[in-house]
Amino acid sequence: MGTTCAPAPTNKKEYITDIGKILVTENGKKKYYKPEEVKKAHQKSKWYDVLDFSCWAMCTFSSHSDFDRYHEETGEICDYAEMKTEMLSGFSASADTDWLSLPDIDIDASWLDFGNMFDGIFEGIGEFIGGIFDGLS
Repeated sequence: MGTTCAPAPTNKKEYITDIGKILVTENGKKKYYKPEEVKKAHQKSKWYDVLDFSCWAMCTFSSHSDFDRYHEETGEICDYAEMKTEMLSGFSASADTDWLSLPDIDIDASWLDFGNMFDGIFEGIGEFIGGIFDGLS
């Protein structure tokens, strides 16, 4: 019988920002990061001693197929679209969200792949947002 991932981090924005910085520093800018890269980034973060939130970062930074493959191998039962939706809604709904501070993160925003999340309804929005962030930096 499979297990489920840890509950989502309460401060999603801070968690994703921290993991994103580590991923870029360690691996350079990429559209997607392998689950193993995300796991290592989590282990190097200040969040490592709290809970293993790495699945929540994987749903944000990894491709859907890599996420699913990782979870098949580990036996964890996690829903990519559901988790990604929760992470990004928590990230954007943060009371102290300051979109102008995001260029300081220096990450490629192409991982905001809304097209896959909503079956093409918002196709291209991820690239649009990525272009905005690129223009701000």
